[in-house]
Amino acid sequence: MSLAYGLMDSPVALAAWMLEKFQAWSDCDGDVVQLLGLDALLTNVCLYWFSGTADATLRLYRENSLHPVHLQRGETVAPPLGVAQFPHELPMPPRSWVERGYNVARWTTMPKGGHFAAMEQPELLAQELRAFFRPLRVPSAVLTPN
Repeated sequence: MSLAYGLMDSPVALAAWMLEKFQAWSDCDGDVVQLLGLDALLTNVCLYWFSGTADATLRLYRENSLHPVHLQRGETVAPPLGVAQFPHELPMPPRSWVERGYNVARWTTMPKGGHFAAMEQPELLAQELRAFFRPLRVPSAVLTPN
């Protein structure tokens, strides 16, 4: 991927590209620095730069766009699925489509947030994760050996 070569050749190019993605994919009203803070943004860029892993991230997006998940007619995924749909997340199929192939146990339309929800709205995301997994927890008595 030629983009990866360019991004891994210049920390300025990597920072510009990543900050544009944070700006475009976050629920930030145009000011991603105000939402996330400059330290958090630069730390994120540094993690990719110093570890040399921007290409790994790009590869995931590329492969998913070339070979999206496609279930055959009648094929389903049995484990429960939870969806936290943040308003500024990348496009997502409608719930009715997802339910055709997945066991949707929880679908929540979140009040705010975007693609980087763990950074943008960590409390909302944590609450939603707890709510999804709470009914799936196994009582501790079941796990205790006799």
